[in-house]
Amino acid sequence: MRSTTYSIALLLSVLAISAGAVFAQGDVFSHPDVDYTFSLPDARWKMIGRPSATSPNVEYIFGDRRDGHLEVRRITVARDAVLSDVVQDDEAKRQFLPGYVTGRDENFTGKLRGTIFNFEYVQAGKSMSGRYYFLRANDTTVYVLRFSGHKENLRTIRNQTDMIARTFSVGS
Repeated sequence: MRSTTYSIALLLSVLAISAGAVFAQGDVFSHPDVDYTFSLPDARWKMIGRPSATSPNVEYIFGDRRDGHLEVRRITVARDAVLSDVVQDDEAKRQFLPGYVTGRDENFTGKLRGTIFNFEYVQAGKSMSGRYYFLRANDTTVYVLRFSGHKENLRTIRNQTDMIARTFSVGS
């Protein structure tokens, strides 16, 4: 009898801790000066650049800037712009980075649909990578979630970058 009670108490404790871990996944970013929100899956994401009435951009770092850096940018495009052309235009700006190597593009679906652009480069002798999510909000608006950091570190937090992009949404 005593071991059954102990087993049930232990099981309930494990379930309570597990449920707490599921619900304490992180914070939700929202700000009165912007029309977008997204979830942050880990408390190590710290805001270093706040949006304002004149600039809707926000920046976060994951611990240290080299471990993971996120910039959110809004791009206005022509009504008939093809997303692959928007990505290619942005790539043209990156191709002059030292050691630049383009990666493969990926289709992406979250609250918004889009394309992921991957690339690598060298900065201060270190292998770096970029993972940019181009998310189409409407006919003329594309949001770019620009993640960058040391190549291995960014690969390690890829599940977090994907979650942030999957939860990115634009208010109506």
